[in-house]
Amino acid sequence: MKTFTPKPNDLTHEWYVIDATDVVLGRLATTAANLLRGKNKPTFAPHADGGNHVIIINAEKIALSGNKLGKNLYMHSGFPGGLRADSYGELLEKNPERMIKAAVKGMLPKNRLAKVQLSRLRIFKGAEHPHTPQKPVEYEIKQISQQAK
Repeated sequence: MKTFTPKPNDLTHEWYVIDATDVVLGRLATTAANLLRGKNKPTFAPHADGGNHVIIINAEKIALSGNKLGKNLYMHSGFPGGLRADSYGELLEKNPERMIKAAVKGMLPKNRLAKVQLSRLRIFKGAEHPHTPQKPVEYEIKQISQQAK
């Protein structure tokens, strides 16, 4: 039996919506990274771009496990002296999209496909998003934060 290798016309890109309310950041990031890579499909191949579009809504209602609210997230702009350190608590109030995007980016492979796959990630603060014409499918993460109970 030969190994299946997907051709470009075998690859499809579905749309998924994930509600981030009371979901732990790491669990949300791994789920989104797996959907972006297309690992939920039987036609998955690590070298082929068979990933999906992922929409994350309610980004400001995400849960952080442990004592992360006081810890810092470090990002570099690529320019000299461009190291930024923002606490998770500040980012949760000001820019939760950046925190989620950094977590998902860290869980994607470090190759050329990662940039293309990350461009299919869309994160919104509220419950509304402009991608309803694409008819996204609701993707539910079963286990939510332990603090929410």
